Amino acid sequence: MNRWLLPSILLILVLLVDLYVFQAWRKVASTLPLRWRNPFLLAYSLPAVGLAILLLTVLLGAPAQGISPLRSHAFALFVGLFLAKLLAALFFLTDDLRRAITWLFAGLGNTPAVATHENGTTIPRSLFLSWLGFASGGLLFGSMALGFRNKYRYRTEHIKVEFPHLPEAFRGLRIGHISDIHSGSLTDPMAVSRGVQRMLDESPDIILFTGDLVNDHAGEMDGYHDLFAQLKAPMGVYSCLGNHDYGDYRRWPSHKAKAENLERLKATHASMGWRLLMNEHVTLERNGERIALLGIENWGAKGFTKYGRLADAYRGTEEFPFRILLSHDPSHWEAQVLTEYPDIDLMLSGHTHGMQFGIEIPGFRWSPVQYVYRQWAGLYRRGRQFLYVNRGFGFLGYPGRVGILPEITIIELA
Repeated sequence: MNRWLLPSILLILVLLVDLYVFQAWRKVASTLPLRWRNPFLLAYSLPAVGLAILLLTVLLGAPAQGISPLRSHAFALFVGLFLAKLLAALFFLTDDLRRAITWLFAGLGNTPAVATHENGTTIPRSLFLSWLGFASGGLLFGSMALGFRNKYRYRTEHIKVEFPHLPEAFRGLRIGHISDIHSGSLTDPMAVSRGVQRMLDESPDIILFTGDLVNDHAGEMDGYHDLFAQLKAPMGVYSCLGNHDYGDYRRWPSHKAKAENLERLKATHASMGWRLLMNEHVTLERNGERIALLGIENWGAKGFTKYGRLADAYRGTEEFPFRILLSHDPSHWEAQVLTEYPDIDLMLSGHTHGMQFGIEIPGFRWSPVQYVYRQWAGLYRRGRQFLYVNRGFGFLGYPGRVGILPEITIIELA
């Protein structure tokens, strides 16, 4: 019964929105030449039926089988279509409220409360608002469709962060930061190799990865292991785990199989030459001076798992003058780091992907994910402590990006 509950609720929501928007679509169709009306109505009906069928097959499909790239793209198109209809429905709702208010005031006047004009016709739906609604929805849908092309359009962000107490030997240290590779979503090794080369071209002193190497299982790295093993830096490559790395979103035949998968993933980090930090710290030394690099397992404050044990990673770093923390989920910063560890100077995270959808222009940033995460992309500061949230190297769910491009970060310490 539980398995059907969520799909049923979502299907009902989809059908209600579809029926509501279809009324406006039919009104617009009535203004077209007769020979175009049926094709116009059919153009709405076929994707609507497809959306309902695909929604059920994806939600009820066995997670253990995964979702193929083709199915992922198709599902993203249909979800984009639903969101476009939802946006259009807001315009239609505005028009319906206008009509309701007009009807109400007509009833309060000298005329009986009927929704009519003086000539006896009913108060019509505004064709202008109908067209505006469909245009807005079409723009959203078109943006999501075009966003498929952006999933490998890697962008390099250069950030300089100043710390008065940073040891002199580490001033000018260039950190290469990537996050959220999600290898199970990747389908173009050649494009991915360009992203890897983009990082190597920056010649960072050290490379740090903040989790979600895979979507569900370690086998997703089979076709990408050698590519990411190319990431090298003079001071090494260090990593931590993200929420997807544990296989928590997949059905396993046994607890043993799930545990073995995690061990295989850990071995993948090692075989690529990445030092995976599991609630521990290492010492970084440069020209005789030292700082601490801490890394913990996933710890999320938004309902995600809390495998991380920062106390274990922190223990033994008390005498270090500077500390960097790798923690996948940025909600960890406000929930624990700021309140309990005021001497962790810089935390690096990922996780949000910037929702792969938003607007980033000089002086203005917006993404729906900001209503869930206060720190969702870029650099944040609280007193002497800093957080950087990487927008993600890969993608998940929606196989594209609109406005929020995949990111390679170069952080210079000063």
